[in-house]
Amino acid sequence: MRRSTITKGIAGLVALGVVAWGGTVTYLEHFDHAGAPKLPASSPTRHDPVAMTAFAAFQEVRCDYCHTRNADLPFYFKLPLANQIMNRDLEQGQRHFEFAPIIEAFQQGKPPSVEQLSRIEEVIVQNRMPPAAYLTMHPHAHLNEKQRADILKWVRDQRERYYASTDVAPQFRGEVIQPIPETIAVDWKKAELGRTLFFDKQLSGNGQLNCASCHGLDKAGVDNQTTATGINGQTGPINVPTVYNSVFNIGQFWNGRAKDLAEQAAGPVMNPLEMGSHDWPAVADRVRAEPGYTDQFTAVYGSDEITKNTVTDAIAEYEKTLITPDSRFDLYLKGKADAITAQEKRGYERFKTIGCSGCHSGVAVGGDAYEILGLEGPYFEDRHSKLTAADDGRFSFTNNPSDRERFKVPNLRNVELTGPWFHDGSAKTLDAAVRAMARYETPDHDISDQDVADIVAFLKTLTGKYQGIPLKDVPADAPLRAAQAH
Repeated sequence: MRRSTITKGIAGLVALGVVAWGGTVTYLEHFDHAGAPKLPASSPTRHDPVAMTAFAAFQEVRCDYCHTRNADLPFYFKLPLANQIMNRDLEQGQRHFEFAPIIEAFQQGKPPSVEQLSRIEEVIVQNRMPPAAYLTMHPHAHLNEKQRADILKWVRDQRERYYASTDVAPQFRGEVIQPIPETIAVDWKKAELGRTLFFDKQLSGNGQLNCASCHGLDKAGVDNQTTATGINGQTGPINVPTVYNSVFNIGQFWNGRAKDLAEQAAGPVMNPLEMGSHDWPAVADRVRAEPGYTDQFTAVYGSDEITKNTVTDAIAEYEKTLITPDSRFDLYLKGKADAITAQEKRGYERFKTIGCSGCHSGVAVGGDAYEILGLEGPYFEDRHSKLTAADDGRFSFTNNPSDRERFKVPNLRNVELTGPWFHDGSAKTLDAAVRAMARYETPDHDISDQDVADIVAFLKTLTGKYQGIPLKDVPADAPLRAAQAH
């Protein structure tokens, strides 16, 4: 009799719990729908059925709860014990991805960035969101196959409309990587002047260094050292990013502190560890004293004014020419199916499946976003006994705590030639770089030897040509041949 009573009591409690859970879930579903992001009546998205189906899926999931700041959260986020757990989830959610720009893009009828589309695609393909704990209280937010397909269709559609290269094959117009354009708009007279300045050692404090000292055209735009060596043999704190394809970057330097190529060109000239000049008027005087410069500046700028602005503007124009199209992978994307091998194709698929393409996307295969190093693992704890200011990433420039250890995603064009890799130059082989990225940036922490070999094989297909010359064969003083044709 007692056992029967206990059983009935337990059953009653379970039933009560189910009823309470059901009532809570019903309330939360109403709360989720009522507070979901909305489109203004004037939004162009309302006339785009592909975008509307994707937006509806995002409304149902409510990605904005954990991936935007100051969202109106469900009541249980405010409960004492749950609050501590949820705050950690919110911190991680916003650390991984900011969803506010996606909502704004839908509302304005504009495309998200290349990298934002790639991150969304990565998560949907891997079926990582929403997390199981969230679905316990929000079962309606589970993405079914149609909703997932709708989001992926929208991602491809956005790429085809806004980011596809003009010469990409039709089947690859929605692909995460696009071919580098054969040419971009350049003022060739200004670029020719910029090339002369790029190689001019009078920009340095001791007359012994130039831009090419760290950014060798014959070294894939880097110096192949762990960190840079500057004036009087001083060692800098950070690895040299490649100058090739830097025109496609969202910003310059690892922490993005320079908004464009001209601002970047100004930095090393004055840096006491790099080229070591002390002031721009003195640099301008040295340049002005060299034969021919006055006439060149007059021809380009309409006056003989030689200043920080004109010098860096010319160098930036030259650096715009340093693009490397016609890699074997570009040829593949343009429709030449046999341009890459079966292993290289397999490597590309693993590159996408594991999640590398979530950050490394677009024409430069990176360079168009900032990301935390150690997003999925303790990179700095594992690899450094003592951190330096260079390890702070964008935080050293923005002082925003969310930017700590956040760096510009390096572009992977010509990556087989640009080592050592990472901002600290800690990866000495491309194999090691691939393993580290999988370990610290993706959920696949320990990928197989075969995956590493295949991905490395794919990465080597990204080596292109400069001015029609295979990058491995470009001389240190490569002429600006396109300028001569104009």
